[in-house]
Amino acid sequence: MSFDAFSQTWLPRIEQEMRALLENEPLSLRPMYGMMRYHLGWENRLGEPEDAPKGKRLRPLLTLMTAQAAGGDPAQALPAAAAVELIHNFSLIHDDIEDRSPTRRHRPTLWTWVGESQAINAGDAMFVLAHLALLRLRKRHLPASRILDAMQTLDDTCLRLTQGQFLDMDFETRTNVTLDEYMTMIAGKTAALIAASSALGAIIAGAADVASYQAFGHALGLSFQIEDDILGIWGEEAVTGKSATGDILTRKKTLPVLYALAQTEPEADALRTFYTRPAPLTPEDLPAILALLDALGARYFAEAQGRAYAEAALDALAATQGDPDAVAMLAGLVRKLVGRRW
Repeated sequence: MSFDAFSQTWLPRIEQEMRALLENEPLSLRPMYGMMRYHLGWENRLGEPEDAPKGKRLRPLLTLMTAQAAGGDPAQALPAAAAVELIHNFSLIHDDIEDRSPTRRHRPTLWTWVGESQAINAGDAMFVLAHLALLRLRKRHLPASRILDAMQTLDDTCLRLTQGQFLDMDFETRTNVTLDEYMTMIAGKTAALIAASSALGAIIAGAADVASYQAFGHALGLSFQIEDDILGIWGEEAVTGKSATGDILTRKKTLPVLYALAQTEPEADALRTFYTRPAPLTPEDLPAILALLDALGARYFAEAQGRAYAEAALDALAATQGDPDAVAMLAGLVRKLVGRRW
């Protein structure tokens, strides 16, 4: 089965599992749950059903795919798939506030509609619902030890997410961020949840080698974030749903930028002037900054790093010795994500 065919089969069931946690609330709490449903792309601001962009749903699909690769039934892993997607979206609600992001997935972000305080509260509620989603594994009659392992994996990951977000925000006020520090940051902010998504499927399936599945997800997560960094500078806003210039205007310390700033050529000196001057960057600065990044080979370096981590993911996947068809499907996903435009 191809990844696209797998997605068509299982995405509706993932959505069903998630919706079960976000329906039948008391009338007085209808606005609060409506905020979460809005963010998830299920409703508009009036609380009317809407089929808005929902994101890639990559993480829950990984959970089901690795469960199958490890010899399990993907249906058994649906509660964990719902949990990782809700954790991901909880983090996005809070990230949008912290980053002052006006849009996500071609729509106004939640906080720009309901305000920061209510958006924070909605994100907190989604965090709790993610844990309640995982506890639905008890209805799947799994051994208690697997459920406890899954719970610890999710909680460890949530801590890693906050650590990565701390570093990301800390970098905003620093001019001396190194590439090693950057890799530590994205290992927490992005790779940790993708690694957990892979590990949870293997845990639920009862795999003996969960570590290889987690290593696969970790390397895939690093590659995924680097591709995001590339899109954050050179992507098409109409395709990605995010500003193609926001990372530069906010002086975000992404891999291409950090690589370029670390060089010794005169172009790097000119780039450092843009990134250290007191005055904010403006759209008029963009052509010059993009030219400097190109002259310093920033995009080429980032693309090479993204491919290298994708290869590391494929090596870890081969070490799992999982179901050949399911492993081939996961390998196809890795190749699909390298050089993506979305």
